[in-house]
Amino acid sequence: MTSPTTVTVLGTGIMGFAMARNLARAGLSVRAWNRSHAKAEPLAAHGVTVVDTPAEAVTGADVVVTMLYDGPAALDVMRSAAPALRPGTVWAQSTTAGLDGTAVLADFAREHGLVLVDAPVLGTRRPAEEGTLTVLAAGPEEIHDTLAPVFDAIGSRTVWIGDDAAGGAATRLKLVINSWVLAVTHGTAEALALADGLGVDPGRFLDAVAGGPLDMGYLRAKAGLLRDDALTPPSFATTTAEKDARLIVAAGEAAGVRLDVAAAGAERFRRAIEAGHGDEDMAASYFASLTK
Repeated sequence: MTSPTTVTVLGTGIMGFAMARNLARAGLSVRAWNRSHAKAEPLAAHGVTVVDTPAEAVTGADVVVTMLYDGPAALDVMRSAAPALRPGTVWAQSTTAGLDGTAVLADFAREHGLVLVDAPVLGTRRPAEEGTLTVLAAGPEEIHDTLAPVFDAIGSRTVWIGDDAAGGAATRLKLVINSWVLAVTHGTAEALALADGLGVDPGRFLDAVAGGPLDMGYLRAKAGLLRDDALTPPSFATTTAEKDARLIVAAGEAAGVRLDVAAAGAERFRRAIEAGHGDEDMAASYFASLTK
């Protein structure tokens, strides 16, 4: 009888916590580390071994999953883990790191003989908790079977983009998708702010577009958070959204593509953060419209 795949999760924030729990529920052997140990401790009740250092977490792991704030954070944690990393270990890098960040992480993987998989995910808190994320993945075909039980535990669908993890094929697609997600978020926030400013019941706006080509589930979800004053706990925090927006703008600049909406959106998030809404859901873009 073969032993279960041993998976290490580095980073147990909104996404990583749920991913680690679902991996354990699927019968995998899971170790987890988080910079704030207290945030990871509740995972022990779900069968996850919570450890004190990244090096302890990756010792003997078959697969290492990184779900951290950004590329520099992922690199810092992996450097701490480096003494215990075995050459040939599969590294599913799920942090949204941008193009430059992914290139730096790919260099680290080559230096340490790791099998890198560029593996960002689509989805926020609820899909992560339900194990229904979509995994976008780029990596060598020979490790697909190794990763199947891991990706199946955290998501309902895995989309293999190609075999070149270092080229960031999956990250490129994630940035394109996130550019749309953030644009819809800002559009919803601005429409509701304008409705409030003009004395229009936001419900009338939603009723007017209901069922037509201008309606969409994401509009309903973000409008609902604002109307119900339910921005905490965040599904996707404003601080993280600002970081992603700036990665999108940087990617566009590198490609010779001017992204005016994404750049303006990053500034909206910055203003919302300055107003004290950084830890709230990114629908808090609404508050960037308030001038009084």
